[in-house]
Amino acid sequence: MLREAEDDARLRRIGFVKNLYLGDTVPEAAEREGRSPATGTRWANEWNEGGFERLMPSFGGGRPPKLDEDEQQELLELLREGQPWKSQEIQHLIKQEFDVEYHPDYLGTFLRKLGLSYAKPRPKRPNRPENPEEILDERVGDALDEESDEPHNKREGDDEDGWVVDDDVCTDGGTVIGFFDASQPQPYDNSRRVWYVDDPHVERPLVKTEESAVGFYALNGESLVSWTEDEKKERICSVLEEVREQNPGKRILLVLDKHGSHICEYTRRRAHRLGIDLVFLPSGSPHLNPIEQVWKQLKWTMSPIIVHNEREFHELVKDVFDQVTQRVSFAKKWAKKFLDFGKLSR
Repeated sequence: MLREAEDDARLRRIGFVKNLYLGDTVPEAAEREGRSPATGTRWANEWNEGGFERLMPSFGGGRPPKLDEDEQQELLELLREGQPWKSQEIQHLIKQEFDVEYHPDYLGTFLRKLGLSYAKPRPKRPNRPENPEEILDERVGDALDEESDEPHNKREGDDEDGWVVDDDVCTDGGTVIGFFDASQPQPYDNSRRVWYVDDPHVERPLVKTEESAVGFYALNGESLVSWTEDEKKERICSVLEEVREQNPGKRILLVLDKHGSHICEYTRRRAHRLGIDLVFLPSGSPHLNPIEQVWKQLKWTMSPIIVHNEREFHELVKDVFDQVTQRVSFAKKWAKKFLDFGKLSR
């Protein structure tokens, strides 16, 4: 088979198998053929699963690629070790390691076929745990557990007084799921591209607001947004009271971040009195709160609209928030991942 091999790719694979049967380890057999241990491991798995039929390369019709399957895997390993890369750096690497050149206009297409992404790197939050989704899933389950004797939001060391639901609050009509967050949209936010014949610009009045928009995005209830002068615990609790007023008769499960005014005992106790279970996101995990997408869509929708004063802007935010939160699609994946609909239906 070695003598009859039609190209180097087949020659190397057949030689690799021969080396194994002569007593080489996988890394040793791969090294004899000029390949990495990772490539050798992949070849060994393919050989064990389907013999030569599975091991042999399949180039299909047409001209063979400049880098065969093994060389592409080696390139991926090199790129993974040294990421991120600029396009010019990858061109130099391919030339240096494989003596192959790709046209700059085609390089991006080739790299995407390999599975690479071309995007701005996002900083990883240092305080985010390794398993934020598992943590949140457990917290949602605990909040929906109606058999627990202790209030869900109560912690060891909290004041014993005041951890009872208000007499006028009814929570036996089911459960409302919602997402809570504060944002500070501004009239001059510009996140939307629009077409212009001439120079792309817009003249805006110098309008600015110092207040925060505190929003509740309901999955199966009534959403709302309220303007507050700050985000202190008293203001947050006043919005929670509005949430309760808008969604009477049901228990409310509220997903929110661990802002100081959210996790303090004052807010947790008041929420419990209102029949609201606070489910805190794991640290550094805003991506698990669907209301973040609501704010993004709201700013995108409002960006071309010009307002003339702060009051007009506040009304615009409320109107657009009401429109955007009519869509539950922002929370569709979240609900599918974290909700036990059997418990929710009760």
